[in-house]
Amino acid sequence: MKKIDRFTVIQFIFVILGATLGVIYLPVIWHALWENPSILLNNALVDSVIGAIVFYILSLFVVKRIMNAMSQVEKQLSQKNPFYILMGTLGMIIGLILATLISIVLFRTPYLITNLILPALLMITFGYLGFLLGTTKLNDWRKIFRVSLKKGGNALTNTSSRNANKSIKILDTNILIDGRIYEVAKTGFIEGTLLVPKFVLYELQYIADSADSQKRIRGRRGLDILNKLQTEKIMPIEITDQDYDNIKEVDSKLIRLAKDFNGSIITNDYNLNKVIQFQKVNVLNINELANSLKPRFVPGEHLEVMILKKGTERSQGVAFLDDGTMVVVEDGKNHLNERLSVEVTSSIQTDAGKMIFARIDDK
Repeated sequence: MKKIDRFTVIQFIFVILGATLGVIYLPVIWHALWENPSILLNNALVDSVIGAIVFYILSLFVVKRIMNAMSQVEKQLSQKNPFYILMGTLGMIIGLILATLISIVLFRTPYLITNLILPALLMITFGYLGFLLGTTKLNDWRKIFRVSLKKGGNALTNTSSRNANKSIKILDTNILIDGRIYEVAKTGFIEGTLLVPKFVLYELQYIADSADSQKRIRGRRGLDILNKLQTEKIMPIEITDQDYDNIKEVDSKLIRLAKDFNGSIITNDYNLNKVIQFQKVNVLNINELANSLKPRFVPGEHLEVMILKKGTERSQGVAFLDDGTMVVVEDGKNHLNERLSVEVTSSIQTDAGKMIFARIDDK
């Protein structure tokens, strides 16, 4: 059986619509033109055929444009999350119901402009306003639903809702450029859904298009990491178009987004980490995770290191472990590019990382 294409379906709808309108409104036109129109012209069959022919001809010019518009709408909707579509649909339905209730009175009037044109305009206007209201206040609707769950006394559902929101992990620009989030996600230690705001994506694209070669490399690495997270489907990841036009800084937008979604922000930015904590938003700092996983060294323990550069005090030399931990070696200045056995004397842990102090092993 041959598949009927979309063009034919829309054209058929136009023909049916034309036939219906012809039966309803052509008699009015005939009586306006002639006092006693001929029965050959003024009958339902002829009126329906004339209306169908007129709308068929009209369809030849407008159906392709309608199809293009439908394709654009489908493309836009496919990029939206289900909650956006749900609230938009509900808003539009409510708007159409209100328009219908108002139009009941207008349908009874004898004038074309009030019983057809005005109701149609009301349907379009109220439907659009309902869709707009449903989709531009998504965060408010989420809050209302959460409050409703609390008032309903359904503790289990309420707890599940909070846990679901808490499982949302919002990624900032730096964490994508850093790239370690991909490896952490592969281990399965992060649960829930990764959420990438559009404004973070735009910032990544801006960096990737920078004239500075170093910035360009960093931006492209961030885009590559995001692409790998999406294509390999290690864990759920979504792109949200939620934005805040009244907020200029990306960091401030991230904090606002985390509050609205009741989620956590994953970052490696030390300053942003402090600001987020001050704003009472949950934050996961990947640097803190990395530092906590570094091996512990106690005084008296021996290490093999290579002195790479001079230190700042007392003829110090500086070396680095494989995980990037800095080792400050006393009297190591004179042993540049030499591999030495050193003895740990102490270590300190800072927000920026761990630092080990050692002296050259005399043994």
